[in-house]
Amino acid sequence: MSLNDPQWGNRGEGDGDKPNSGGPRRPNQGPPDLEELWRDFNRKLNGMFGKKGGGGGNGGGDGPRMPQVDFNPKFLGGGIGLLVALAIVVWLASGFYIVDASQRGIVLQFGKYKETTDPGLRWRLPYPIQSVDLVNLTGVRTIEIGYRGSERNKVLKEALMLTDDENIVNIQFAVQYILNDPSEYLFNNRHPDEAVMSAAESAVREIVGKSRMNFVLYEGREQIAAQAAKLMQEILDRYKSGILISKVTMQNAQPPEQVQAAFDDAVKAGQDRERQKNEGQAYANDVIPKAKGTAARLMEEASGHKQRVISTAEGDASRFKQVQVEYAKAPEVTRQRMYLETMQQVYSNTSKIMVDAKGQGNLLYLPLDKLLQGAGAAVAAQPAADPVPAAVGAAKPAGPISGDAPPQLDTSLSNQSRGREPSLRSRDREAR
Repeated sequence: MSLNDPQWGNRGEGDGDKPNSGGPRRPNQGPPDLEELWRDFNRKLNGMFGKKGGGGGNGGGDGPRMPQVDFNPKFLGGGIGLLVALAIVVWLASGFYIVDASQRGIVLQFGKYKETTDPGLRWRLPYPIQSVDLVNLTGVRTIEIGYRGSERNKVLKEALMLTDDENIVNIQFAVQYILNDPSEYLFNNRHPDEAVMSAAESAVREIVGKSRMNFVLYEGREQIAAQAAKLMQEILDRYKSGILISKVTMQNAQPPEQVQAAFDDAVKAGQDRERQKNEGQAYANDVIPKAKGTAARLMEEASGHKQRVISTAEGDASRFKQVQVEYAKAPEVTRQRMYLETMQQVYSNTSKIMVDAKGQGNLLYLPLDKLLQGAGAAVAAQPAADPVPAAVGAAKPAGPISGDAPPQLDTSLSNQSRGREPSLRSRDREAR
C-alpha cells in the first residue's frame, strides 16, 4: 500500500469515500495525509514571498508537486545588502590582533615592511592589504655546536679544531641568543639558526687556531668563551641579523679519542713534574731560611767578637798609657806595685800554700775551708779553653822587673798580707 492510497489509515470506509471529501471524521481515523501537509507548506511559502492564494490545482495527479515560488526583487536586494554589510564588518574585525609583553608586531603592507607595533591590542588593515608577524624578543634560543642533545652525541665535523701548536682538540659548546631588532631578524635572515651556528663555529676556530693546546684544554676555557661571544657579536652585527649573543658556554674540551691514552700519560707526567717541583720548592723554603738565619747569627757573633777584641785592646792600651804616666812619676813604687799585683793574680787561682820556714811566728792559722771554697769558685769561672795552672812550684818569681833584687814574698798568710790584698784588688780595678 502506497502513502497516496486514499484508503490508508481508514477503517470500515467504502471505496467511494475520499480522505478530503469533507465528510465527517471518525474518532479512530489515522494520521494525516503527507500530500496535504506538503500543500500547506507550499501555501505558506508563497505567502511569504507575496503571492496569495492556494497552491494551485493538482492537475488531477496523484503524486506530490513541487512548490511554485515567486521571488520579490526588492526583498532579494535588501537581503544581499545585509549580507554584504555583515561580511564587511567581519572582514574589518579580522584586523584586530594582540601583541604580548614579550613580543613585537611586524606589520606588512602588500608584503612590504610597514611598522613595528608595541605590546597591547592593535588593529591593522585586514588581509590581503596588511598582515602581521609576531616576533618573540625575550625568548632565549640555544644553538649546540659539536654535539646534539647530549655530549655523547658528538658531531666531529663541527667539534674537531686545530690549535696553534698543530694539535687537534675536540670542543663542544653552546650558544644562547635573543633578538634585539625584530625587523632585521625577519628580513635579513633566511635561516637565523644556521647563521648563528656558522658565526659561532668560525669565531671559535679562529680563537683556537691562535691558542696552544694546554691553554685551550685547561686554563683558557673561560677566556675563549668570552672572546668567542665578542667576535660572534661583531660578525652578526656586520650581517645586520638583529641577533644579540647572550652567553657562550664551553661544554667539553678534550683531545681526540684516538690519542686519549697517550695524552693522559703526558698529563700524568706533567703532574708528576709539577709535584716534584713543588716538593723541591718546599724543601728549599725550609732549608734556605735556616741557613740564612745561621749565617746571620755567625755574622753577628763575629761582629760582636770583633768589637770585644777591639775594645779590650783599646782598654789595655789605655791602661798601659796610664801606668806609663804613673811609672814616670815614681818608677820604684810603680814597679813594686806591679810586681805585687802580678803575683797576687798568679797565686789567686791555686790551692797551694807557701810557708816561710824562717818566720818567727809560733802559731799558724790556715783557713783551709775558705781557701778550698775560693779555689772551687775560681775554677768554675775559668773558661775551659784557658785552664788554670794546678800549682806554683817555686817560692820565688821568675825574675824581677828591673835589675834590682826583688823582696822576699811572705806567703804565710799573715795579717799584713791579708790586709793588703783588698787594697791591691781595688787598685787593679781602678787601673782597668
